[in-house]
Amino acid sequence: MKHDVRLLGFDLDGTLLTARKEFSEYTRKILLIAAKKNIELLPVTGRPLCGLPEELIGFPGIRYAITANGARILDLQQRKTLRERLVPVPVAEKILHIFERYDTLREIYYDGTGYAQRDALEQIGHFFPASPMAGYVTSTRLPVEDLWEKFIEENRPVDKLQGVFTDVRERAEALEELKYVDGIEATGSLSNNIEVNISGVNKGEALLWLGNMLGIPAKKMMAFGDGGNDMELMKFPGISVAMVNGREDVKAAADYITQESNDEDGMARFIERHVLI
Repeated sequence: MKHDVRLLGFDLDGTLLTARKEFSEYTRKILLIAAKKNIELLPVTGRPLCGLPEELIGFPGIRYAITANGARILDLQQRKTLRERLVPVPVAEKILHIFERYDTLREIYYDGTGYAQRDALEQIGHFFPASPMAGYVTSTRLPVEDLWEKFIEENRPVDKLQGVFTDVRERAEALEELKYVDGIEATGSLSNNIEVNISGVNKGEALLWLGNMLGIPAKKMMAFGDGGNDMELMKFPGISVAMVNGREDVKAAADYITQESNDEDGMARFIERHVLI
């Protein structure tokens, strides 16, 4: 079935990118064809601005980006923030206290930049054993000697907070604790992380906001995702497509599921079959 689409929104990790965090030549080719048809191409990611691959910034058809799960929406061409919805200082403080009770890599984000404690980054394999995520995190986060000191020094709302856990049981315990913190959204793109935004912020809501700004109705938008932080993206009133390599609950919430995984250009092949035909 062919869909008349004016905007393609896509998650990065597990969706656009391969497991090795690569932007394949085939996917690049398909997105270039879509761009030539004047289809808006939109990264919709939990990553901060500093985590966007350089090859996406300036890629034909990509002008805007939804980052930090929707907390910061950017015009990449004009290098400006179109909207920010941040976690207030008192709430962020509670979350950091919860994360530090466990064996975690803790991160805070300001203005699209992620900060993590230097000693944790130096032991990145403890949190991401033999994983391409380890290289991504160490190459995109700014190390600080003391994360609490940085938090107190900034004394302003954060884009997002993240905790990466070494034990999934501790992650489950932390999620239970977070249920008692008012005004937040707690999700995760990985099996061992928790990402916290202010309540009401999610990828689906952000996509609708940007689509409205651009004059593109939801029925003309198609969104791709795979992880827990893509759940609201799968439920948004446009066309949602889950990756076959995605979480089962995410696939259950989507309108469609790709035939191929992210390592097999699943997103690009779906676009080729159902948008570009």
